[in-house]
Amino acid sequence: MRSKGWKLIGLLLVLSLIAAACATDSADDTEAPAETEAPAATEAPADDDAPADDDAPADTEAPAMDLEGTITVLVHQNPPMVEYMESFNADFTEATGVEVDMSVVGAGDLSTVTQTRLTAGDIDVIDVFGFANPVQDYMTGANPPNWQTLIDAGLLMELSGEAFVGNYDEASVADACTYNGGVYCVNLGRVSYSGMFVNDTLLAEVGIETPTTWEELVSSCDTVKGAGYKCMVVGGADGWPIFVGAYGLFGSFYPDQAGFVEALWTGEATWDDAQGIEYFNRLQTYASDMLDPEVTGLGHDAAPARYLAGDIAFMPTGVWQAPAMADATFDWTYIPFPGSSNAEDNQFLFGKYDQGWAVAEGSTNPDAALAYVSMFSEPDVYQGFVDATGFLPTQPTATLNSPLGEDVADLMSTFRVGFEQYWVAPTGAGQYSNGSVAASLFAPFNEFDDAAELAALTQADLQAGLDASG
Repeated sequence: MRSKGWKLIGLLLVLSLIAAACATDSADDTEAPAETEAPAATEAPADDDAPADDDAPADTEAPAMDLEGTITVLVHQNPPMVEYMESFNADFTEATGVEVDMSVVGAGDLSTVTQTRLTAGDIDVIDVFGFANPVQDYMTGANPPNWQTLIDAGLLMELSGEAFVGNYDEASVADACTYNGGVYCVNLGRVSYSGMFVNDTLLAEVGIETPTTWEELVSSCDTVKGAGYKCMVVGGADGWPIFVGAYGLFGSFYPDQAGFVEALWTGEATWDDAQGIEYFNRLQTYASDMLDPEVTGLGHDAAPARYLAGDIAFMPTGVWQAPAMADATFDWTYIPFPGSSNAEDNQFLFGKYDQGWAVAEGSTNPDAALAYVSMFSEPDVYQGFVDATGFLPTQPTATLNSPLGEDVADLMSTFRVGFEQYWVAPTGAGQYSNGSVAASLFAPFNEFDDAAELAALTQADLQAGLDASG
């Protein structure tokens, strides 16, 4: 991957703009640039807008600013993304002379490590997930999310005056990166985590159609296992892939995810009402019957390799696993998880805004850090990132050129932000208060084997927090 059009002269011009922006910020840190001055998010810079080589200023007329030194970058573990970033880092160093020291941490550790390193002042560019879990007016006494505390503490740089922000669509900038009128990141992609990969070749061999309802899914698993094959696989050893694999089931029960969060807080819905108990019953079927017992020993990154053996019908997981499917020797599709008895309720993809870039306010090399994000945001570089990761693009000029893109193209109009992006537990709630993650609590992954009992415990733990918050 070599970035197209990143010629030295073009780079110097871009960096001169960055220098000017930084100088303005230094002159008055309290005044963020007006939003009306930012480039329109729907108008990505066209390649032909770049200065022609013969019109570029001579080297002696270039801005007197040289990038040097090293920048430190923090990202979360995602093998296709990490591989792409390693290649991009080499390109950035070749273009600028700036070395890149990249650290990779587990997704579950990213928030804690980010706060630690920002506080220590030894990080320049940070991989941040889309701004989620904002505290709503009805959430009495709830604690703000980590991203909000970082911004309130002045640890993230405000970016609304940076030209590269205009390369991203308005929705992603507003929904995933904006707080109190300021822009603090650029988001690199939406992901759906509520669907499942389907081994079409295996289903055809055993004589069944792609399931569109819960009952059809149950029957499909029975047929597949009866033919000597396995129903489902996820990375059960890591815990979280178990309940993420059931997010589609959850969404089919509660398609208005933000509304359900509010209903739980206000008492209009409970985890142990009739609908909730049926949801827990289906979670138990998924965890204890559909998932093959061998998944208890498989990590998340190992699950796709196991699925590629071809003897498993379904892999419920996020679209970020699509790059691994390039090696499949069987035909496959990606569909919404059919968790409802009504096929019309199984037409939605739920997900989140995934990885993004933020810059540390206390960066010791801010010009290079901004240049790093600017170069990455060039449309051709970003397109390479989308091709490598399978993220649903947040730049309007990018396309998802893959079999996955074909599968989800018609479903993108149904994309909805998922429950876990809205949910904030009441202060004082018990450990089981979030029923969206309850799949991993059933045997063989945990000790619970009674769905109604777990539903009641979940509601009791939630109620304890609601009572404590007044």
